Amino acid sequence: MSLIEVRDLRRDFVVRRRTGRFSRTRDVVTAVRDVSFSVEAGEMVGYIGPNGAGKSTTIKMLTGILVPTSGHVEVAGVDPSRHRTALARRIGVVFGQRSSLWWDLPLRDSFDLLARLHDLPRARYRENLGRFADLLDLTALLDTPVRQLSLGQRMRGEITAALLHDPDVLYLDEPTIGLDVVSKARLRAFLRELNAERGTTLLLTTHDLGDIEALCDRVVLIDHGSLAFDGPLTSVQALAGATRTLVVDLAEPGPPIDVPGARTTRVDGPRQWLSFPADASAAPVIAAVAAGYAVADLSLQEPDVEQVIARLYEGRG
Repeated sequence: MSLIEVRDLRRDFVVRRRTGRFSRTRDVVTAVRDVSFSVEAGEMVGYIGPNGAGKSTTIKMLTGILVPTSGHVEVAGVDPSRHRTALARRIGVVFGQRSSLWWDLPLRDSFDLLARLHDLPRARYRENLGRFADLLDLTALLDTPVRQLSLGQRMRGEITAALLHDPDVLYLDEPTIGLDVVSKARLRAFLRELNAERGTTLLLTTHDLGDIEALCDRVVLIDHGSLAFDGPLTSVQALAGATRTLVVDLAEPGPPIDVPGARTTRVDGPRQWLSFPADASAAPVIAAVAAGYAVADLSLQEPDVEQVIARLYEGRG
């Protein structure tokens, strides 16, 4: 049996609107409809889609926060909505816009409280805290109140809090939102190492395709509440015709850059924009540019999830 099983999942919400001074209408809005997928132990899966697609609603049903209107959900062998306490010991959850840490307490005190809530043996708690604090560069911050931490430091603290009790599944909802490049890279490297060492299953929702590309071999794409795609990231990018952009700053202005595998789409003085397929490696393009031109700087822009989905549905139309 898969670690996560979802079959014909549906969630409706009742919305009441005022239509007159003394009257209201009752509308039913379907956030998730007939979604089915499974996740095996140890998989790292990106669960992506535009705003309002139903991603967070799905995660809330997988964690037991919301009860499905219909369909079947099973996580680690239990029904999340019926066995929330038992499931809480098997899962870790990080919502990018919400905190599980106590704002005015030192970071260490938040971790101590969470360890007690999970009845985590002290030896295991000390081992995990030491390991995660070292990997996520939190050791010097353990006695700092959470309110004094930067966004990147708080997010690393949230990840640690979600993993202290050795969950089988880690749900991450926009974990790198607002983080700088260095913090993103550190967090991604940590999650890859966690999966390799402990086999922790990861379900990631994000608008940053860089997160998906760095962590996930598989993506499940949801749009307007329905499953639109389930397969490798390269397949959905190729299907949508998505592109990546290499922004090159030359030492001096010059004619459009001409290298195999890429097309110059814009020139503004010494800066040029080169486009190439999203499912292609950037390395040959970067190497060709560096070999043939005097480069002062360059950066790589990934396609946004919204753009990938828009292109996918334009093609279907």
